[in-house]
Amino acid sequence: MDFFLKSISYILHPVLMPLIGAVIYFTAAPRFIPDEILRSKIFGLIILTVLIPIVLFFLLKSLGTITSIHLEDIKQRKIPLLLQSILLIVVIKMIIDQYHYPELYFFFLGILFSSLSAIFMILFSIKASLHMIGIGSVTMFTVALSIHFGMNFTLLIAALMIANGLVATSRLHCKAHSNLELILGFLIGVIPQLTLANLWL
Repeated sequence: MDFFLKSISYILHPVLMPLIGAVIYFTAAPRFIPDEILRSKIFGLIILTVLIPIVLFFLLKSLGTITSIHLEDIKQRKIPLLLQSILLIVVIKMIIDQYHYPELYFFFLGILFSSLSAIFMILFSIKASLHMIGIGSVTMFTVALSIHFGMNFTLLIAALMIANGLVATSRLHCKAHSNLELILGFLIGVIPQLTLANLWL
């Protein structure tokens, strides 16, 4: 059980959440997207939201700026979150345009607001759970997609709700966060998605 709960923190790491949200969108969206365009979008997202952050992690770790991929130390969070915010801006500007993919555009904009909110919390020495921000964002986005497209995503939403519970349990088990920090992280992930959904629902 100890290995399973610790594994959840890696399997559902926040760096993977933007890509997971995009995959859910491209899989569920009832509109034609040419295969070559779909592949280029996914490839670009993998590079900007997964591969580059991993490279930056090893760079920052080698410089002694951070010590763990989970950023347990609140003082080590500012630079990685700032770099993530910059990468999200690049995604919004170069890969996901508002005209062709409005739902996905506002999903990434919501994630950007969540990242900036987490940075703001750092100024007050508040450590919101980045894991809960990530999974909460994807969950709210999926609920909004279900309503928007009029499609039954009950099983997927149920799976995501279970994932929320597993992530929270994992972070508590690892003694990485308090209950309040988990709830705060969930709200920081959900509220921007819920607010921006009004622009495309």
